[in-house]
Amino acid sequence: MNLRIPSAVLVLAAVLGCAGAPSKPDAFYSPPVPIPVGKAGDVLRADPVEEGPDGARSWRILYRSTGMKGEPEAVSALLVVPDGPAPAGGRSVVAWAHPTTGVVPDCAPSLQPNWRKTIPGLDLLVKAGVVVVATDYPGLGTPGVHPYLVGASEARAVVDSVRAARNVKEAAAGSRFAVWGHSQGGHAAVFTGQLAGTLAPELELVGVAAAAPATQLAELLEMDLGTKLGNVLAAEALWSWSRIYEEPLSKVLHADAIPVVEKVAARCIRDPGEGILAFSDAMPLRDGFLKVRMAAVEPWASIMEENSPGATRIGAPVFLSQGTIDSVVRSRVTATYGGVLCAQGTAVRYLLVPDESHILVAFHTAEQAVEWMGDRFAGKPAPDDCVRGK
Repeated sequence: MNLRIPSAVLVLAAVLGCAGAPSKPDAFYSPPVPIPVGKAGDVLRADPVEEGPDGARSWRILYRSTGMKGEPEAVSALLVVPDGPAPAGGRSVVAWAHPTTGVVPDCAPSLQPNWRKTIPGLDLLVKAGVVVVATDYPGLGTPGVHPYLVGASEARAVVDSVRAARNVKEAAAGSRFAVWGHSQGGHAAVFTGQLAGTLAPELELVGVAAAAPATQLAELLEMDLGTKLGNVLAAEALWSWSRIYEEPLSKVLHADAIPVVEKVAARCIRDPGEGILAFSDAMPLRDGFLKVRMAAVEPWASIMEENSPGATRIGAPVFLSQGTIDSVVRSRVTATYGGVLCAQGTAVRYLLVPDESHILVAFHTAEQAVEWMGDRFAGKPAPDDCVRGK
């Protein structure tokens, strides 16, 4: 079979480098049973890791969060703490929310040997003296089903990761944080912006930075179907949602597509090699595999609407970066979402990057995002690209 590899995947391989195969979840990721009584953000386990950036100490942590039905659950993350004394009031925190890596436990970014290269702007943040915490999200690393593109779950994982960072003594983390994410992580970032004040009133969110965020899910799903990556992402979303919302795949998929979707969902796409295998597995889906238009059928229409941001105002300034040739999250969709934010009175910095695709936009705008977040921590007025009436 001749499987054409997208050029952006090859470029990503050069960015991430070759550092060996990701490992499988070990005993660290298995939470105590039952999870101890406590509060969201309690640290259940912490182990130093050696692969972090220079000028910092790094840990993988397991922390307490809250599941879809209000039950306690464990979530894993990476924590990076700059060397040197913390300022009065504690260090600022940036919560990194990662893009799609898969929907099964093997797919946690913290399992990658080159994890430091997967966090755009990490070295700049360390140099700025900022604590960085990078959640894996529930069901990645830890057991269970990952609630893929489920906004409330992502937001809880993010804010509880910040709480967990504050509970690690060496971090000396304060209460002020920003969230920075790409693609699925951009979706997580904007939902964190919507929900942080309710979920974690003791924290102060100073800014939301999102590169090519997944926003209007129904529109994006329809646009992406039929492309290599689009079919993989659709398969992962359907597999996850069918389990999270207890809806059988047989209602929306042709019978012969169900085993293909299950095979694709078992793959990770953390790196180019894994992505190529997922593309290959998804090839039988190229001729169409949906019985129905999901946006017109319940409960799928409501699932996508509920998990599309914009219903609630974000209580902090927003930085959006978007490539003009992105074929996964179209620039028109992100621009429309930016317009929603503007109409809600949010200050928006909108960075449209000519000839930039989806995979690398966070890396190529990380410097601007880090500078923008630094200005929010410094209390500077937020730039606003919205056109507002007088």
